[in-house]
Amino acid sequence: MTMQLHLQQVPARNGRLWIRHGFKVFQRQPLALASLLGLFLFAAFLVLLLPTVGVLLMMASLPLLSLGFMLATHLVLQKKTPTAGVFIAPLKLTAERRRSQLLLCLGYAAAWLLIGLLADWVDGGSTRDLQKLFADNADADAIARAAMDPRLFWGLATRLGLMGLLSVPYWHAPALVHWGGQGVAQALFSSTLALWRNKAAFALNTLLWAGLLMGVSGVISLLFSLFGLTQFAPMVLMAVSLILSTVFYASLYFSFVDCFMFGAPPSLLDDQA
Repeated sequence: MTMQLHLQQVPARNGRLWIRHGFKVFQRQPLALASLLGLFLFAAFLVLLLPTVGVLLMMASLPLLSLGFMLATHLVLQKKTPTAGVFIAPLKLTAERRRSQLLLCLGYAAAWLLIGLLADWVDGGSTRDLQKLFADNADADAIARAAMDPRLFWGLATRLGLMGLLSVPYWHAPALVHWGGQGVAQALFSSTLALWRNKAAFALNTLLWAGLLMGVSGVISLLFSLFGLTQFAPMVLMAVSLILSTVFYASLYFSFVDCFMFGAPPSLLDDQA
């Protein structure tokens, strides 16, 4: 079934509401949603054990991860419990949509590979050298010298900048294929247009997430330091990161329905408080 999608412009404050709605959905099904992300991370760990192709397969699965969580959020709003089936549901519609989803996944992995190659060229392989030193448990002086290489900054800036640009056309593209029946090119274009028209809301959303992550990390580190329990801080940070990551993926659904006026639950999206 194809839904009627209508691109609209939303106020900047909606970027805050998407986060709020993500927390509301998480509160309804915390165990089910967190388990979905945990299952994906475990599967990704197993895939990464495959030499060479493991990383590409993992990257190729990311568009299905975001869409799977949109489907999971949709089910929670319908008072249903999401299962791991949400990750393969997009591939079980029509052959045409399955082909489009797979093309999106392959395109994402190929773009990620090109970004990595370009960043390696920019930093002259200094990032790989630093990673090798960590893997080989090199002495602290060698790691410190490698970390001072100025090329590391430009390589990191290249990776983060280009990955940020890549996320723009892919932000809504899988959902536009799944619910809107759009082709690959149209979905990528529509997603880009939606983020551009609503750049204020997405900018606020990004800043709030960054502030939330830094604030929570700082508070946890400070509290454990005050009580002399710094050795337990990483475990708590990992658990909190899993929860916040789950909320983030749950909130993606609301940015989609807000930008395209699709199936918006009035009780949540009409709340502007």
